[in-house]
Amino acid sequence: MEDHTIKLLEECSQGCKMGIRSMDQVEEYVSDAKLRKAIDRCREEHRKLEAEADRLLMQHGKEGRPPEIMASAMSWLSTEMKMMMKDDDKQAAKIMTDGCSMGIRTISSYLNQYTGASGSSREVAEKLVKAEEKFRDEMKAFL
Repeated sequence: MEDHTIKLLEECSQGCKMGIRSMDQVEEYVSDAKLRKAIDRCREEHRKLEAEADRLLMQHGKEGRPPEIMASAMSWLSTEMKMMMKDDDKQAAKIMTDGCSMGIRTISSYLNQYTGASGSSREVAEKLVKAEEKFRDEMKAFL
């Protein structure tokens, strides 16, 4: 079903955008070179997945949309508050870990919800879940 494909791709695109914004926001507080490198690697992977989702959306005559304003604002505010309370690498890794867990839950839920989505859109979603799982596991060393 084309509708399922479009919705899944939109969610993947928005999820990537949210993740990239969070990584950008947290990175300014990071002092550990290894943590910074892990964030940079994951951000690049998210950019590639976002581009892939957006390319597939364009094939269906749609464009990737930015994340919902309220969700984006709440995420930004929450991260700023947490970093203001304790601005160290451990806190940054904790925020990234929490974000990955949320991304895994969200995209996995959409994979289950949009069962009629195309194979290529499901592949993008599965790559995103795997990227989030890998990044979450990398963050354990910094907690």
